[in-house]
Amino acid sequence: MTSALAPFLAFALAATQDWPQWRGPSFDGASTVTALPKELSRETGVRWIAELPGPSAATPIVLGENVYVSAAVEEAGLLLALCIERQSGAVRWEDQAGSGYQPGGKGSKTHADKRSDYASPSPVAHEQGVVFFFGNGDLVSYDLAGARRWARNLQKDYGDWAFQWTFGASPTLYDGRLYLPILQRDQPTDGTPSAEPIASFLLALELATGKELFRVTRPSPAKMESLESYATAIPYDAGTHKELLVLGGDVITAHDLATGREFWRWGTWNEGHREPWWRIVPSPVVGAGHVLVCAPKRAPVYALALGGEGMLGPDALVWQSAGRPNPVSSDVPTPLFYRGRFFVQSESGALSRVEPKTGKVEWTAELPERDPWEASPTGADGRVWTISHSGVLAAVDADSGALVTKVALAADEDGGPIRSSVAAAHGALFVRTNQRLFCFGGD
Repeated sequence: MTSALAPFLAFALAATQDWPQWRGPSFDGASTVTALPKELSRETGVRWIAELPGPSAATPIVLGENVYVSAAVEEAGLLLALCIERQSGAVRWEDQAGSGYQPGGKGSKTHADKRSDYASPSPVAHEQGVVFFFGNGDLVSYDLAGARRWARNLQKDYGDWAFQWTFGASPTLYDGRLYLPILQRDQPTDGTPSAEPIASFLLALELATGKELFRVTRPSPAKMESLESYATAIPYDAGTHKELLVLGGDVITAHDLATGREFWRWGTWNEGHREPWWRIVPSPVVGAGHVLVCAPKRAPVYALALGGEGMLGPDALVWQSAGRPNPVSSDVPTPLFYRGRFFVQSESGALSRVEPKTGKVEWTAELPERDPWEASPTGADGRVWTISHSGVLAAVDADSGALVTKVALAADEDGGPIRSSVAAAHGALFVRTNQRLFCFGGD
């Protein structure tokens, strides 16, 4: 290795080992890390455990020597941003990131509904720092030392949102820009009539300053709650150009990353009278030239051919699962693409390995415990990792579907449902319960 190439190759290797945003380095839930511990328990294979000030459904974000996590401290009404040292688990810095902004000026709190909190979106990290986003609209950028670079509140800037549940989409960082889809109802959820319909939109911001680059309206044929989406936008390199995939409102759309212009759209999984209560939670996932779309509430998943222009017709649909009562369905977890296969996890604990081009179900594994499984699955070191509401960490062999790991991580004080997806980076697993962050293994 020449001295000129050494720094570049070292950075490239480190980048493949990082987990810089919610669905990892390739936006599909997969990691290239290997040599993870084979035996895990609350004591075995543990490198460190960090105590956390409050819960969050956000995935731990790992870049270089830093791990970034958020927390909601309900009794104090605080939203916190934390940076933890990857090697030791020590807190490097902490900041009160929440502005206290609430729709209608209702005062500081940490959640909009009883099922989740404002610390659900995952941060995004880059070489110069990290950006935290919270479900009340607070967007805060920090440098590596924890100093604020900029901060803004998107509800304050663009109007109060109209969501039935606490907003939880994570920002997407791609090619130096931040992207956020705000796909919401066209009327306030409290029944107050709006003089003009509330618009859904796709927002792009400059990473260095938070300045708006574009804001484009994203229309939809859906009704009521079906207009709402909690899905994160996913970028896709089509070769001749790049696209941003946005899912919700009964359709999936692809947008130009520079302008927000819509390239194409496909839908709907909500035919006929249009069910008004079909909000979307899982994000799209790309693999083997297809994009997978999960319709809600035990409805089918759909595999679409990527590309095209305008309103795509039936030919864009490559296959769909059988739907109710077929186990290949997901109402909340975003599927995984790993080792050439899709892995679709239902909330009831059915994890299926699916051949991307045909939709053939190669196996279905039943996850342990009669417990909701709403965290999205992660692929790493030949295993598919996920965690249940009650904090049971499970791993399934990606080839055979055999259960190879089952560890109860949550303690009594963790309380509440655990939804934070597992992150794999630098030879380690980072697993969050509501009150603790576990690091298993590591280089």
